[in-house]
This record gives sequence, structure tokens and C-alpha cells, in this order.
Amino acid sequence: MRASPIRIPTVNSDTDWDFCFHLSQQTKTPAHERTDELYSTSGSGESEEDTKAKEEKDISPMSLPKEKLAQSQKKIAQLIKGKMNIQANKELIRCVMLSRIVFGEEHWKCAQALANLAYGYLTLRGLPAQAKKHAESAKNTLLTWKGNMTSDKEKEEILEALVMLYYTLGVAWLLQHHGREAYFNLQRSERNMKELKESYKGGAGGLRVSEKDLAVALGRASLANGWLNLALTYFEKAIGNVIAAKGARTSGLVSLYKEIAQIEQLRRNHDQAIQYLQQAHSICVSLFTEVSTQAAEASALLAKAYAVSGEAQYRDAVEIYFLKSITAYQTTLGPEDYETLNTVEEFCKWLIQNGEKQGEK
Repeated sequence: MRASPIRIPTVNSDTDWDFCFHLSQQTKTPAHERTDELYSTSGSGESEEDTKAKEEKDISPMSLPKEKLAQSQKKIAQLIKGKMNIQANKELIRCVMLSRIVFGEEHWKCAQALANLAYGYLTLRGLPAQAKKHAESAKNTLLTWKGNMTSDKEKEEILEALVMLYYTLGVAWLLQHHGREAYFNLQRSERNMKELKESYKGGAGGLRVSEKDLAVALGRASLANGWLNLALTYFEKAIGNVIAAKGARTSGLVSLYKEIAQIEQLRRNHDQAIQYLQQAHSICVSLFTEVSTQAAEASALLAKAYAVSGEAQYRDAVEIYFLKSITAYQTTLGPEDYETLNTVEEFCKWLIQNGEKQGEK
């Protein structure tokens, strides 16, 4: 199972992020005097007299930015739902700028917007460097406000932001191959989630970071540190969360079964690894049919798991699942596709190795 490499750009490789991050370095101007291209009226056809008339009305100077902020927040959800990730990320930048105008740079609401942007760079764009910068910028403000909270609602929102912030930092460190930093930040996210659940009944239900997401991230961080038993515990928890929420035949379990099987193989529990991969294969066949790329991949993994066990009793199973995988790949992707040829090559290698062992006997 191969993961596509994630590009980890430098700070200067993303102009939108660079502009947003360095905005706070500019000369600070009182909120009511700030202007921004977001609110430019050029080309609107209004005369100078019209503008003055509007300014003389008895309205709050923050009413327009607040209204724009609310609109932008709604738009983000729509863009994410439509899988328009780049546009959604730009709208998150807009929210940060509007929050600075409405609340000021030192307010927790502005830090919350930065935490949202950090999470967006991680999950929408796959850019851990940017995600870490924004999360770090938001952290101190949120921690300071947490110690001086004035209402339960405020505490709940800050805890939610901290769960997301530390999750973002943890996964970003993990993507940059720093397992210990990843694990410690994810632990902080876990502690804040626990506090949130204990303080507010159902308070964790609306979190962007689910218990399953956090458990998977902690499992991967544990694995990166070589803590196999701990990694296994977290993946078992994630599987339990998915089954409780969506049942035992959901596609979301397939990747989890594959990952936990890898952990069991590292622990040399080959029979347990095979059982997990059998469950993954069964779900793929049930949801996508036996002649599908999903079933083909699951069959190949199962064949290799049987082979790795080294048990003579599994020889027939290795051959059966390799042939199932090759047939499915040939039908769905074609005989010249990389996945087809790669699976054929692995099957041939196994046949050669197995023939040599048989000859030695």
C-alpha cells in the first residue's frame, strides 16, 4: 500500500499564506479606520456625496465587517462540501483578515480563525509547514484566554479550537517525520477533547476533529515511534468508533483494517493480521464486487499476508488470492497497467521462492 508523497513547501511558496501571515507585521491601524480590498467600493457608481451620507447614518462601524465575516464562514462550508479546496482555503484566509478587523489581533476569536486556517492548510491543501505556522500563531492567545474565560460558551469554543489546533500540529509534525513531537501534540488534543466531553454533554459532537480521526493520528504517531502495542490500542479504538457510528460493513473500515494488519505483522501476529485483511477483503467484495480495484488491492494484500506468515498450510491461499487480484486488475485496469504488472511480478517472485524451498525439501 503506497501513499502519495506530500509536498512540503517553504513559507514563500504560497503567496496567499505569506500575505496572511505577514499581515500582522504591518503597522497596526485602529479597526474603525482600516480599509481592505475586500470592501473596496471602486466601480460601484457611488458618488462622494453618497458615501458621506452613508457615513453619517447611525450604524456601528463594525456592522459591515461582521456581516462579511458571517457570509464568509457560511461560504467555507459550501466550498468544502463541493470539494473546492483551494477556494475554501482562500475563504479561510479572508476570515482571518475579517476577524482581525472585527475583534483585533490579540482576541481569541482571531486566534480561532487562525486555528481554522491551519487546519484548512493541513486537510484541504496538505501543506504541513503552513499549517504549523498558523497553529503556533494561534496557540498562545488561545491558552491565555482559556485561563480567563468569562462564560461556558466561550470555554467550549476555545476548547474546540485547541482540539483542532493540537491535532493540526500533531499531524503536521507526523507528515514531516517527527514522531515524538507529533505524539505529544496529539496527546494534548486528546486531553482537551476529554475535558470538553466531561464539561459539556455532547460538546464533542460538532468537532471538526472526530474521535476516530484523533485515534488514527495517535496510532500512526505511536507507530512512527515504534510503540507497536500503543499503536494497536489506538487503531482498535478507531475501528470501534467507526463500527459504533456506521456499522461493521462501511468502506471507512477498509483502510483501518489494512493499517492494523500491518501493525500485527510487525508484532509477528500473522494470523491476526490475516483476519483483519480478510475483513477488509470481505467489505470490498460486498460494496464494490469482486471484480473491482478495491477488491484487487485487498486480495493482493491478503495473498502477501499469507505468504509472509511462512506457513505451508497457507500455500494454496497465497496462490488463490494472487490470482484473484491479477484477474480483477486485468479486468478493471487492463493487462499493461502498473498495478497489474506489479502484482504479477510479486506472484512470480513468490512462485520462484516457494519452488526453491520445495526443492530443498
